[in-house]
Amino acid sequence: MIPDAPESARPRPLLALCIVLLPLVAFFLRLGGAPLFDVDEGAFSEATREMFERGDFLSTYLNGEHRFDKPILIYWLQALGYLVFGPTEWGFRFPSALAAASWSYATWYFARQRFGSNTALAALAIVSTAIGPFAIGRAATADALLNLLLALALFDVWRHLESGRRAPLLRAFVWIGLGALTKGPIALLIPGTVSFLYCASRGEFKRWARAVFDPMGLAIFAIIVVPWYAAALAIHGRLFIDGFIMKHNVERFTGTLEGHAGSLFYYVIAVPLLLLPWTGPLIATLRHVRGDIDTGVRRFLWIWAVFVVAFFSISGTKLPHYVLYGSTPLFLLIAIHRNELRRTWLHLIAPLLLLGLLPLLPTIFAALSASSAGNAYYRALLSEALGSVTFEYYLVTIGGLLLWLAIAMRWRAAAWMKLGAAAAIQIVVLASVVVPWAGGVLQGPVREAGLIAHNLGEPVFAWRYYAPSFSVYRQAVTLDKAPAPGEVALTRVDRLPATGVDILYRKGGVALVRKLPE
Repeated sequence: MIPDAPESARPRPLLALCIVLLPLVAFFLRLGGAPLFDVDEGAFSEATREMFERGDFLSTYLNGEHRFDKPILIYWLQALGYLVFGPTEWGFRFPSALAAASWSYATWYFARQRFGSNTALAALAIVSTAIGPFAIGRAATADALLNLLLALALFDVWRHLESGRRAPLLRAFVWIGLGALTKGPIALLIPGTVSFLYCASRGEFKRWARAVFDPMGLAIFAIIVVPWYAAALAIHGRLFIDGFIMKHNVERFTGTLEGHAGSLFYYVIAVPLLLLPWTGPLIATLRHVRGDIDTGVRRFLWIWAVFVVAFFSISGTKLPHYVLYGSTPLFLLIAIHRNELRRTWLHLIAPLLLLGLLPLLPTIFAALSASSAGNAYYRALLSEALGSVTFEYYLVTIGGLLLWLAIAMRWRAAAWMKLGAAAAIQIVVLASVVVPWAGGVLQGPVREAGLIAHNLGEPVFAWRYYAPSFSVYRQAVTLDKAPAPGEVALTRVDRLPATGVDILYRKGGVALVRKLPE
């Protein structure tokens, strides 16, 4: 296919190879280096572990209670990781890392067909190094998988719209069906609405209707989706309807769920932060909206991005990663306009600030722990920051900053290439030392308490403390209950009674205690 813009000279083979390898570095480097983060990673991982404990791979439970948050596909994939790698951080995170890497390469392939090989490589560099995808691609949750499936679906929707071929349309139904098994109705809503808005902008309503109601496509979707949903409804009945359909879909949109509220302009701040260090090029790309909408594929990409941001902006429940489902088109548009950046120094401020902040994090954490900010639990966690930092941490973070300064000052290259170098350094530094260290500070005590509790070999309870990763490390269900005399419980230090308990383990904000006889 002819690129929609002229391509400049091809990058050097070594540089092209480095870009091609970026997704593997971004999403697999020290993937198991940090403990599971609570609440989400711990909840997904423990629900997967309990599938094996119960011998039930159709329903999910968390600490013995029904878990209707998400459909089944991500748990099945995590179960495969569990079988191959065991109940480890690597095993639980592997499906997300694989999905994120696949998404990166799928974006590269889509861009290569439409915008040329250079733009495709630029897009690959951007999607592999932005901080938002980096986070979900290394998390044991459903978001990276849904992001992949939405991107695949909309890529194939466009292939159908531009060529009229049926094969891409039928593939889109496959991806949408798998998305519905991953996170529910949102997998239908985004591709359906984006394609409708695009067709409506061209007055092609009948074309959209023919695609959406394609008989074979609907049959493919039903074959993928109906068996599990029918089984869940048959097994759980009204509980499934109230828990999954009503609470985690309808109420999530119409109201604030689990305290995740935000203003209408929440994502005006979230999007630039999630796209770091590509925030400057994103803002610069906005200048080209008017010209882009005259080109079919670019109009489609803008509609995709704007709809996702608008939809989640009016949703009652707001979480930063929701908007990443619309990040793919933004990354492609940034890549398309990469050579039109002005004021190079302005775009380099964000990576400079971020890389300059990382060596200071242990000191900042220690200062926060000694302040009155937050609550006693989080201050106690952060009190371990300086004691757990290593020479390797400072070597890598300061080395990364100095390397970036040398590149910024000495490398004669386009602004986007300098920014790409900074982004690559950023992900290597984050993955190799920062995330493992921060994870050790924030979640290390929970992991250590879980391993101690596992060795005790007796019932342990969660006492006014919700940390599902504890059950993963303990390898047993942990009920939410105050301990009776002689029983063991996990609790927070700010909820620890002054008397009446024997402290078996205490570190940071976490304590494992045995209740003494009264």
